[in-house]
Parts: sequence; structure tokens; C-alpha cells
Amino acid sequence: MAKWILGIIATCSLLLLVAITAMLFYEAFPFFTQYSIVDFLTGCRWRPVADSPVFGLLPLLWGSLMVTFIAMLFALPLGISTALYLNGVASTRVREIMKPIIELLGSVPSVVYGLFGLVILAPFAQKALNLPVGQCALVAGVVLGLMVVPIVVSVSEDALSAVPRSLTEASHALGATRWETLMRVVLPAAKSGIIASILLGFGRAIGETMTVLMVAGGAAQLTASPLKPLRPITLTIAAEMGETPAGSIHYHSLFAIGVVLFLITLIINIIANRYAKSSTYK
Repeated sequence: MAKWILGIIATCSLLLLVAITAMLFYEAFPFFTQYSIVDFLTGCRWRPVADSPVFGLLPLLWGSLMVTFIAMLFALPLGISTALYLNGVASTRVREIMKPIIELLGSVPSVVYGLFGLVILAPFAQKALNLPVGQCALVAGVVLGLMVVPIVVSVSEDALSAVPRSLTEASHALGATRWETLMRVVLPAAKSGIIASILLGFGRAIGETMTVLMVAGGAAQLTASPLKPLRPITLTIAAEMGETPAGSIHYHSLFAIGVVLFLITLIINIIANRYAKSSTYK
């Protein structure tokens, strides 16, 4: 009976995922019958006005990638370094105190991080960098990085802890120091788990909505400067869906950019999954 119940639950979860994917593509299809795919993929302007709408994907895609890139630049060194410290340097008492606190930070609602960025970081960046507005890609990336750090730390530390103790003991027996063992034995052995933490962090950052809605600025533009406002894909969907007439080309365009975000996440996870399976410690 338990086997059948678990099978039914797993099947329902799979069917739900298929239904969500089918709905996404179904609602996006009418957009591509009314608007050129080439113009959509290569367009540099997003202006969904009623008289002459322009739906260019590039500024929205650039906004998502730039904010996520800044977040990962901030989160990965801090998160992986913290995981290495907890696993190989910190005492047992320190680890038992710090890890639950870090994991607790991962359960903080995203709107709280958004308020922190809006009230604290954005005004500080505006004054310190002499910006016209504090809501910009840099502030959004830093806030997203803070949200990603607990995921990277937790998953990476679990991967480091899963390394067989026999490897570390053999390394110490050969005369390696604790630091050499940590960096040359434990870290390579936990590479697959650390890659998983990077993927989870990337997925959290690129799919986050509320934080970028509050601190990214909302300007759909192609700019290389992280000090200017940007408009990621998730911000666009959240800001425009509620005021868009159902069935209009603007309505279907929001599902189209949702499809793009879905495909990006899917491709990255497939590549990383294959890499993780092929990466073994030697």
C-alpha cells in the first residue's frame, strides 16, 4: 500500500510539472504567431504600448544575467569559504552554532531582503557612489547574493562532510597539513556537491522576483554599468502581468519571456547534471 501511495504522489508531481510546462508554452504560442521571433530575440527595446508595441528580449535577458552574475560573484567566494571553514577549521561547537544560523537565514522571506536593500543598501550606495538613484543592478546583485549564500554554504558543507574520513586520514598519514588536506583532498572530492550548490544558488538568483522588483530599478536598457537600473525578466512578469488584458499580445509576450527563462534554467541544469555525473575524485 505504501508503495502504491508513494507512486501515486510521485506521478501527480510529475503530471503537475508537465501541466505547468504545457500551460507556459500554450500561452506563449499565440505571441509567436503575431510577432516576429527574430525581432523578439534580437530586439533591444521593450516597450509594450498599445499603439506600436515593441517586444525586445535582449534588455530583459541582459538584466537577469547581469544581476545574477553580480550575485554569484558575491555569494560563491563567501559561501564556499564559509563551508570550508565550518568543515575543516571550525571547532565542533562553533559548527553546531553557526550552521543552523546560516540555514535559518535561507528561510527569511525574500521581501525582507528586498526591504533591507531598499531601506539600507540603496540609500547607502546612492550616497557613497554619488548615484542619481540607489536602485541599480549592483544593489540588486548584492541583495540576491545575500539570499544565495545560505544555500551555497549549506549544500557545500554537506558535500564536504560526506567525503569519506579515510581520505582525510590517509592524507594526514602522508604528512599533509590540515590546510593541504582540505584544499587538495576534501575539496576535489566534494566537487560535485559544490557544483550542485552553485546551481541551486544560480536558480535562486535568476528566478527571484520580489527582491529585484524592489531594488533593481526597473529600466529596460542594455548597459554594461552595474550602477544603472535594470529590468530582469522576473521583474517584468511581476510588474506587468497584473495590469495586462488577458489574451492580448502583451499578455502572451510575458509568457514568452517566461519560456525563455524556463529554457535557460533547464539547459543549465542538464549540463551541470551531466558534469556532476562525470566528475569523480581520482
